[in-house]
Amino acid sequence: MTASVAFLGAGNMAAAMIDGLIAAGTAPDRLACYSASGRSAAPLAARTGIQLAGSLAALTAEADTVVIAFKPQHLAAADPSLAELTRGRLVISVLAGKRLATLARVFPFARNVVRTMPNTPSRIGAGVTGWCAASPLRPSDAETLLTVLEAMGKAVEIPESQMDALTGVSGSGPAYVFEFAAALRDAGVAAGLEPAVAEMLANETILGAARLLARRGVPAETLRNEVTSPNGTTFAGLQRLAAGEFRPLMTAVVAAAKARAEELSRD
Repeated sequence: MTASVAFLGAGNMAAAMIDGLIAAGTAPDRLACYSASGRSAAPLAARTGIQLAGSLAALTAEADTVVIAFKPQHLAAADPSLAELTRGRLVISVLAGKRLATLARVFPFARNVVRTMPNTPSRIGAGVTGWCAASPLRPSDAETLLTVLEAMGKAVEIPESQMDALTGVSGSGPAYVFEFAAALRDAGVAAGLEPAVAEMLANETILGAARLLARRGVPAETLRNEVTSPNGTTFAGLQRLAAGEFRPLMTAVVAAAKARAEELSRD
């Protein structure tokens, strides 16, 4: 692991990475953060005990790796000095929708630039992050990258051409699950359950099913079939899902999210 990682930006994703590194015991010798206003960086530094940098120059002076974690819309107005301040450093971006070509223009002298797409469960170490690099990573940089990303959960390398599709599945996917949980809760209420009971049943059912799916390591259809008896209650419910074209609907949902990601990614 590199001796120093600097976070430019101190919002939720930076906090998730830093908390994960500290909790896993894989934090480098120096962790530092900086935000232009200081409103997010100061509390993060105070809570975690990492170094609070007073300027961009101070942030990057000792850093071997710089994580770009401010809001994506701020990249266009990024301080021009960042080009020189990141010279020779590994730059890891968590900016949604910002392509490698765009990042390379802002950080032209970085030794490598990595684009990532985390998702919100990363905040509790249960996320999944897709990533791609501008050029092949040297072994030490690959180790640093995976240490940082796996502090938030799992990480998977994909071609950049697939990043928008990944955004539609895992980047936006938690919201689909939350919407399904809300729909299952409301359906329980409509069937006669008390709201609090319906919410608990919906949430715990989704949590348990997800754990079982992860632990068994078999296709989702296998577990679906195990709980489905011919002409039973589950079969009846699944028939209604099929009649409502549930799978084609999910295909359309992901396609819509992918299309929007492609729009947002254009320079």
